[in-house]
Amino acid sequence: MSGINDYKPGMIVYGKVTGIQPYGAFVSFLNDVSGLIHISELTNGYVKDINNFVKVNDYVMVKVIDVDKESKQLRLSLKALGQSSRKRQKKVVFLGMPENKIGFGSLKKQLPLWIKEREI
Repeated sequence: MSGINDYKPGMIVYGKVTGIQPYGAFVSFLNDVSGLIHISELTNGYVKDINNFVKVNDYVMVKVIDVDKESKQLRLSLKALGQSSRKRQKKVVFLGMPENKIGFGSLKKQLPLWIKEREI
C-alpha cells in the first residue's frame, strides 16, 4: 500500500499496536498511516483493561470503519471481525515444513541437462 488513499471502509488490514491509552489502542501501518481501535470497538462487552485484548507490539488484524485522509488516521474495529477476545484468538504455531520429495536436489540433477539443451 502506498498511503492513506489505499484504505477504504470495510477493508481488513494488519498492523502493529504502538500504544495504549485508557480510551483505545493505536495501530500503525506502512507509509505513516495509523489508526485507533476505540475501547468500544474492542468487544461487545465491558472492557475493564485494554491490555486484556491487545498489547503494545502485538500484530492485529482489524477492520477499517472510517478513513480520515487529512490526518492520515483510520478508525478501526477488532470486534467487527469477531476476534475481540484475546482468549478466542487462534495462536499460530509453526510446526516445520512438510517433507517433500521434490526440491532443490531434483533441480540440481536437472540443471546440467537444461544447460546442455540450451547450448544446442
